[in-house]
Amino acid sequence: MNPDNPVVRLCARGMRAEADGRADDAHALFRQAWEAAGDDYEACVAAHYLARHQPTPEETLRWNQECLDRADRVGDDRVKGFYPSLHLNLGRAHRDLGRPDRAREHFARAAALVDALPPGPYGDWTRFAVGEGLRATGAAAPRPGDADLTGLLERLCARADLKALALILPAHLADLGTDEDRTRLSTALHMVHAARFLPEDEQATLSRVIGTLTP
Repeated sequence: MNPDNPVVRLCARGMRAEADGRADDAHALFRQAWEAAGDDYEACVAAHYLARHQPTPEETLRWNQECLDRADRVGDDRVKGFYPSLHLNLGRAHRDLGRPDRAREHFARAAALVDALPPGPYGDWTRFAVGEGLRATGAAAPRPGDADLTGLLERLCARADLKALALILPAHLADLGTDEDRTRLSTALHMVHAARFLPEDEQATLSRVIGTLTP
């Protein structure tokens, strides 16, 4: 986004207010951005931030849908990278309203588009959030080793085994159910297994989970 754009500047000021805990100021700045928007692109940007400061799930959904509609009207490369988060936010809004089928649809769309995001913290966070949404709405088909892996992660978290968690958790949280994701998770588990720093029973659990991930 162009930092010199007046709507973007207002949204940036709103985000700073948000970070400072000044929610009312943030909302007012985002509302100013919406009122100052001169085209669909600027309206899309403003609507995205306004959606974060709505009093009801229904209003949150309305502004997220407005954001998507405006992005569709823009229809060029300026909004290409917006779509994973647009569908993620709509998925969350529908889930909060008790509409799992609609939520699942948007989470699946976000998953199909998330690889368009550049590598980095924002792309990782979006991918983790999409994965959580898919699992929460049953869009991600369970795998045979999921229960074993969940139990192992709970044990690692309980004793704060940061070394093992640092290797396994990113691949697990970013798993959207693709073959590439399965390979990434299997590789992470192989690395921990090969290091042999876990207790024997956990090494055995790793072996079982790795076996379920091997084609």
